[in-house]
Amino acid sequence: MNMEKAFYEIRVIDNFRQLLEQSAALFPGRPAFRLKDKNGEFYDILYPAFLNTVHSLAQAMADIGIAGKKIAVIGNNSYNWCSTYLATTFGAGIAVPIDKELPAEEVANILNISGACAVFFDETQEQKISEKMDELSDDMLYFAFHKTEDEGKFLSYDKLLSSGKAALDSGGDTVKNIPIDKDALAVLLFTSGTTGVAKGVMLSQYNICSDLMLLSGVVKIYPEDVILSILPLHHTYECSLSFLMLIYSGGCVCFCEGLRHIQKNMQEYQPTLFVTVPLLLEKVHARILKKASEKRVSKLALTVGKAISSATNAIGVNINDKIFAEIAKNFGGKIRLIITGAAAISPHVVKDFKTFGMPVYLGYGLTECSPLVIGNHDRLQLADSVGVPLPGVSAKIKNPDTNGVGEILIKGPMVMLGYYNDKKATDAVFDEDGWFCTGDLGTVDENGHYRIVGRIKNVIVTKNGKNIYPEEVEYYLNNHPFVSESIVFGTENNENEDGASVQAKILPNIEAIMDKFKNQSPSKDEILKAISAAVKEVNKKLPRYKNIRHFDIREIEFLKTTTNKIKRHANLNEYDNNSK
Repeated sequence: MNMEKAFYEIRVIDNFRQLLEQSAALFPGRPAFRLKDKNGEFYDILYPAFLNTVHSLAQAMADIGIAGKKIAVIGNNSYNWCSTYLATTFGAGIAVPIDKELPAEEVANILNISGACAVFFDETQEQKISEKMDELSDDMLYFAFHKTEDEGKFLSYDKLLSSGKAALDSGGDTVKNIPIDKDALAVLLFTSGTTGVAKGVMLSQYNICSDLMLLSGVVKIYPEDVILSILPLHHTYECSLSFLMLIYSGGCVCFCEGLRHIQKNMQEYQPTLFVTVPLLLEKVHARILKKASEKRVSKLALTVGKAISSATNAIGVNINDKIFAEIAKNFGGKIRLIITGAAAISPHVVKDFKTFGMPVYLGYGLTECSPLVIGNHDRLQLADSVGVPLPGVSAKIKNPDTNGVGEILIKGPMVMLGYYNDKKATDAVFDEDGWFCTGDLGTVDENGHYRIVGRIKNVIVTKNGKNIYPEEVEYYLNNHPFVSESIVFGTENNENEDGASVQAKILPNIEAIMDKFKNQSPSKDEILKAISAAVKEVNKKLPRYKNIRHFDIREIEFLKTTTNKIKRHANLNEYDNNSK
């Protein structure tokens, strides 16, 4: 593994057992987790205690004969979720994290397709599991995080853990003798839960460990760092960056109690790191600006503060903490770094947060790549680029067009083993030279900085062979104050000389429209007028062939993934008769 581009020393690990055992030895007095009990009291779990939990649970799994097998975990982010994930792989089993938002039918589908022999779950999933027991294997074991005693088929997680601890205390440690093949399948992730066609990404322990190591070579995480885990852990983005990366670095993981509690939890845990998605960051940014605009003094202070901050930064003086202390307080007052990815973000939002004293590191990755492959880092923070390949990652643009746009290809130790039981799909994403074909379009400049343009399958091609990238048009639309969210797509239109008609589904920003019309309940005509004006303004910024010809106004939010990405094709297939 080439680490030449790393500028921090990298601690070598081959598997998760090594990862946690090393961290427990290196950071014995540090908290791995800060949790809340039922009375709302905070308590810490130190690294040696976390290792003991994982080791005990792995031993219990071995004692009941499920070590080395596929074990599913589903539920809210929690200490038990993390312990189950690592314990499964400690015993050289295969962890199958499942999206907690999936309906019962799709959860059952994944359990059956994966061949899981056991599922660990919390109270939020009990109903789903109960509904589908008859459709699952007769040998399936059901472990409930929330049960202190066994109840019928539902077995107590606490009792299982206690049995493992008792076995270790009596000298019955067999787990450490189980060999770990670092390159074998260890984590099976389903990127789609669509019944019957769920696609399973196969990752090895070394795939994920290599990603952690390479990231640690360019982004320094300290044992004193605290992270508030907000995104769902079943997703590699959150699991790798907010959980495993912190454990590798000796940091502390805290769990958000839900999106409604983010601000309260920020104040309570005072995180230094924040891993999020652009949509959430942009909403926070909009609230900051709205709050400032409601008070003339605040708006003036914000404007003057940004100007002063830019000037002082230019001469090497940083006084951001003093000027923007109030904004920083909303994040708990100690945020030193925000990491975001999974979708495009407005450069001015990134620039503003940097000015507020909270630099945002943009990155690019895929589940198939464990996930991070390209990113900004401690010596590079660009507002309009996802950065450069991590040390040890090779990237290139395949067949760039006249604008330099082509498919991004990746090689590196973090690239997946393939798709589960699907050789055809696996072969389709690797070229003859072993490069992984991401399906994403991008450019790279003379400095090696990558920019993402869009997905190949979303491109609208005109009769004249011109490419229209929906993500570009969406960028302009979403930056308009009257627009909350949008999806841009193309339809065949013989009346249009270019042959392709650009259309959009738009969710209005009702608050902004209310302000515009000074009306607490704007009429449909006023909303239509505002959105029509927004579309006209956007069209003026684009070449004629990219102009939006038709649009639909949505009354409810778009369907989204659990990482807040809009489900493009699911939303386009929805029936909507509000065409304008």
